[in-house]
Amino acid sequence: MTLRCIALAGPTASGKTSAAMAIAAHHDIEIISVDSALVYRGMDVGTAKPTAAELARVPHHLIDIRDPLHAYSAAEFVQDASMLIAQINARGKTALLVGGTMLYFKALFDGLDDMPKADATVRAGIAQDALEKGWPALHAELAKIDPVTATRLEPNDSQRISRALEIFRITGLPLSHFHTQSASKNIAASAHNITATALISLEPQDRAWLHERIARRFDAMLAGGFLNEVIALRARGDLHPDLPAMRCVGYRQAWAYLDMTDAQASSGLDSAAAKTELRDKGIFATRQLAKRQMTWLRSMTRRHVVACDAPDALIQVLSLVKTQLA
Repeated sequence: MTLRCIALAGPTASGKTSAAMAIAAHHDIEIISVDSALVYRGMDVGTAKPTAAELARVPHHLIDIRDPLHAYSAAEFVQDASMLIAQINARGKTALLVGGTMLYFKALFDGLDDMPKADATVRAGIAQDALEKGWPALHAELAKIDPVTATRLEPNDSQRISRALEIFRITGLPLSHFHTQSASKNIAASAHNITATALISLEPQDRAWLHERIARRFDAMLAGGFLNEVIALRARGDLHPDLPAMRCVGYRQAWAYLDMTDAQASSGLDSAAAKTELRDKGIFATRQLAKRQMTWLRSMTRRHVVACDAPDALIQVLSLVKTQLA
């Protein structure tokens, strides 16, 4: 059974949501979110989650399906997305996959090999090494055994560095090995053949255009209550900054800011400088995310590129979709 869908990808702040809503206004679709942050409940402002009006206008899937305490994997995404595409196709509609988590797209269309499950003993050893040496030193260690993975990770990305080292210590193989193997061992879409009728990629011609949009959006998040959202998450008492949800771009920086302001408040220091630092770090981290997303996109050679900063970008997207659905 071949399941068909249209995919709309792009870096953060490239206009994916607006384009998706325009497509929905012209075609009978249901949207499947391809975003590792939108799956979490209670994380609305900092993820730029679609508004209540947008969610009501067209059916959305894979949004608000996880508590921030619980992780969501690429394999789970493919299982859920495959089922949803089948159901949407059965209803006579087109599934529109929209998002910027490129690993999810790759897992769905190309597959990922089986990787070893987490090993608590190995992971504890890595954590101890990090305490003694620091994460940049472990990043340097990873660069020696798996330079491909190390080049796309920041030196302080503890979660991903830990997982990459864990896989190597368990199997003796680098993480990049598992990402480049044949899709014949696909753990994801083995039950169905998923075919993207079109993979439309929104990519800016001018990087400065995207950077400006990222800055404006982060400022809008701060004005829209982002810090209050993170304060509420912290107040739960069961979340911590090493959870995948709390390591999402923006949330990690906001958590660190609140730690800093708590310390400053107890010492009587002004927190104005800390808030400026939060803004700068949040925008920088979002730019770095966009850079990684663009790197992923360039590896997807079958994509249809639309310059999202072009005046007629939306017209181009709608034309592509119309052609594919004709």
